[in-house]
Amino acid sequence: MTEKILILDFGSQYTQLIARAVREANVYCEIIPYHKKISFPDDTIKGIILSGSPFSVNDENAPIVDVLSFIQFVPVLGICYGAQLTAKVFGGRVDKSNKREYGRAIMLQQKEDLLLQNISNATQVWMSHSDSIAALPDGFDILATTESIPIAAFKQKSNNGTTKDLYGLQFHPEVYHSTEGKKIIHNFLTNICSCKQDWTPANFIQETVEQLKQLIGNKKVIMALSGGVDSTVAATLISKAIGKNLYGIFVDNGVLRKDEFEQVIETYKQLDLNVKGINAKEHFYTKLAGKTDPEEKRKIIGKTFIEIFDIEAHKVEGIEMLGQGTIYPDVIESISVHGPSQTIKSHHNVGGLPDTMKLDLVEPLRFLFKDEVRKVGAELGIPHELLSRHPFPGPGLAIRILGEVTEEKVKLLQEADTIYINALKQYDLYNKVWQAGTILLPVKSVGVMGDERTYEFTVALRAVTSVDGMTADWAHLPFDFLAAISNEIINNVRGINRVVYDISSKPPATIEWE
Repeated sequence: MTEKILILDFGSQYTQLIARAVREANVYCEIIPYHKKISFPDDTIKGIILSGSPFSVNDENAPIVDVLSFIQFVPVLGICYGAQLTAKVFGGRVDKSNKREYGRAIMLQQKEDLLLQNISNATQVWMSHSDSIAALPDGFDILATTESIPIAAFKQKSNNGTTKDLYGLQFHPEVYHSTEGKKIIHNFLTNICSCKQDWTPANFIQETVEQLKQLIGNKKVIMALSGGVDSTVAATLISKAIGKNLYGIFVDNGVLRKDEFEQVIETYKQLDLNVKGINAKEHFYTKLAGKTDPEEKRKIIGKTFIEIFDIEAHKVEGIEMLGQGTIYPDVIESISVHGPSQTIKSHHNVGGLPDTMKLDLVEPLRFLFKDEVRKVGAELGIPHELLSRHPFPGPGLAIRILGEVTEEKVKLLQEADTIYINALKQYDLYNKVWQAGTILLPVKSVGVMGDERTYEFTVALRAVTSVDGMTADWAHLPFDFLAAISNEIINNVRGINRVVYDISSKPPATIEWE
């Protein structure tokens, strides 16, 4: 059975980064809310990491866990709030700092320890806290300090094996600015928790396919496919387990990219997936006619898709299960400490099924991050071109056409977007940005082509760099590239005579315009 590290989430903005660092060391981990009950003994749990938090340990309602009970069974590492909580529950003192300590600091080692093995004696770390540990409990040792705080890392002294190792770090090793932070986490996993580091894409596929065979048996599974990375990898895993008992449905909603429907269907054939393509363009255009509100367009597309999916699902007898490409960030959001975040936009991967469809869920990717999904896809032999595709919104070009969606506008945008995306690939820029797309604006402007006056649409080019889409910076594409694309779009797409480039970052802007 797969060994794992549990990460107890106290609401830190960096919790997912801890999980990423653990996974990068080929160790499986799960993020759970701090208040979720953990059942010991459990041989699969090799250690526990306590995350940071926006709370102060001195708040009246500060979240608390029973660290003493944990170390009866497994080693524990507290990070920032987790370290402060550890110090306090064992009798130490945590005080409000004179000033909020935020940013880079130099950690200076005071004592050799397996946690800091092969770490520089002076190394850069990232601080983000308003409290500081003023005094350690009896029986604890300082491992490191910084110029401004006396306790940057600590450990409970040896207790002759009566409990497991207990550590605390006042800084955040999981963030990029802690230059040897991931090495410290690696030391905790290997030196302290004795993890085997055998969680690889190949092992994940083998275990998941076996689990799917047991879970599904001879039942039939239906699945909506989008042509994207998540749904394709999930479908391929399910197909390896149950073959033609997976029934995929790929709907052309009229707002896909140019030639995307045909290209994706061909890829599914190469992967030997049992997929039915549905041309529903006209149906979607009719439903979208006259609609301009972004949220209304999203809901219409979601609702119309579900109606079509429901009809097609009922054409297959004996369907009992629904496959979905849910990935770990979606799961974490739904079980977070504070509940789901405020809805900024309707999420394009989440939609309610009709009451008439009572199906059990199959979600083989629900514990993978996006980059891990791509690694699994590569191991499965899915074409690189599909795996490297930028994220694409569920409502497609409908939310990149500001205002009413018409077939004419879709064709305009498809042509312009194809020129842009192909050029990014040609100039070796596609893989250097996280997401790129073209937006058709509800703005016409005067232009001159030859001796003729034109009055045509404007498009905005968008390209961002990001890790996971939670935050994003506008991509600094070369000016000569942008000039070439502007020229090519205007010369080749009749109906567009002006091109602009979006230099807004997220936040405050969102990646998509609608």
